[in-house]
Amino acid sequence: MERRTFLKAMAAGAGFGLRAFAGVMPADIKITRIVGFDLISDRPKLIGKNSRLDVHGAQTHDRMVRLFTNMGLEGIGNCRAGEEQLKQLLGRHPLGYYRPLSRSMAGPFAAGTMPLWDLIGKMTGKPAYELLGRAGSTVVPIYDGSFYFSDLLDEYRDNYLDQIRREIDMSWEMGHRAFKIKIGRGARWMDREEGYERDKEVLQAVREHVGPSALIGVDANDGYDPNRAAQLLVDLPGVDLAFMEEMFREDIEKCLALKQFIRSRGFKTLIADGETQSELEAFRPYIEARAVDIFQGDMNHFGIEGILAAAAMCKSVGARVAPHNWGSLVGFYMQLHVGRAVANFYRAEHDPARNLVLAAEGYHIRDGYCSVPDAPGFGLTVYEPGFEKSAKIRFDLKT
Repeated sequence: MERRTFLKAMAAGAGFGLRAFAGVMPADIKITRIVGFDLISDRPKLIGKNSRLDVHGAQTHDRMVRLFTNMGLEGIGNCRAGEEQLKQLLGRHPLGYYRPLSRSMAGPFAAGTMPLWDLIGKMTGKPAYELLGRAGSTVVPIYDGSFYFSDLLDEYRDNYLDQIRREIDMSWEMGHRAFKIKIGRGARWMDREEGYERDKEVLQAVREHVGPSALIGVDANDGYDPNRAAQLLVDLPGVDLAFMEEMFREDIEKCLALKQFIRSRGFKTLIADGETQSELEAFRPYIEARAVDIFQGDMNHFGIEGILAAAAMCKSVGARVAPHNWGSLVGFYMQLHVGRAVANFYRAEHDPARNLVLAAEGYHIRDGYCSVPDAPGFGLTVYEPGFEKSAKIRFDLKT
């Protein structure tokens, strides 16, 4: 069957479920090769400490998989499944794993279904977000989450506010208008009171630099306690924090008390948490109790299906999702497609980085939003010379 005719037939049948797909799909399409590799991307700056961990470095790391077929189509994406799991795909029809009615993928992927979503999108000629639901906004709100403790790096100790302003300017130039600032210096690296004063100083400087219209959130990585979290809002009313993330270790009653304090003082700050959870069900009590406004399950840990399930859980109580995405360039693209797929999506977290392997056409950041391309799948392509030069192959399976 000619490829153009094949894609037209596939698109026409997309709304009728797996049986309709199978009816137009040549029976001999199969996955013939699976390549697992590590994608290392370079950040534009060195990322320093947070309240718990030492310097985070100047690179991000994605565990990737390429799925090749005998039709010449290729799926690519973040996938942490291992060689023994994925070898089961060899020789199999890709649509055997696709469950369109439940918007999910079966098979040996665990949470790493992105490569197959990409492949199915290319087979049907549809962007991933359309396969996932298409209920979100046409452009997705985002924030830059890369503002760590650069003031504690040796080279900036004497002029740390200038460096923080430079980092904000660099992010602003990228198109960001929302910034998540790390706080909690007093939890490990400084005297507690001295660290708190430094946190306030940095937040005041950022607000003065970006002006009143930009969005500012904070992330303490559990380095505060409930009283100090409340005090921060009182001490910095002009900073106007949009959200507070991981201010202290998860506790339903403490979260509810902080929310009550926020309401009583007339603040509009949202409570965000959940990135450290390993199971979605573990956070259900927090959502059902309305202890958090934003659930931040990790994008790569829970995967596409997991975040969709979280969004459904949150929607029933008026909460939103904003997947945690740190140290992953490709996770940013996954977030954006989820953001276009679900209505209660808050913002996508961007950890800015670049590499010579992936080309991502159609993702444009402007005024705090990112466009999402209508290209099939995730709109990602591999630059083969860059792949040969810098990709770190973990395994290469063939039929």
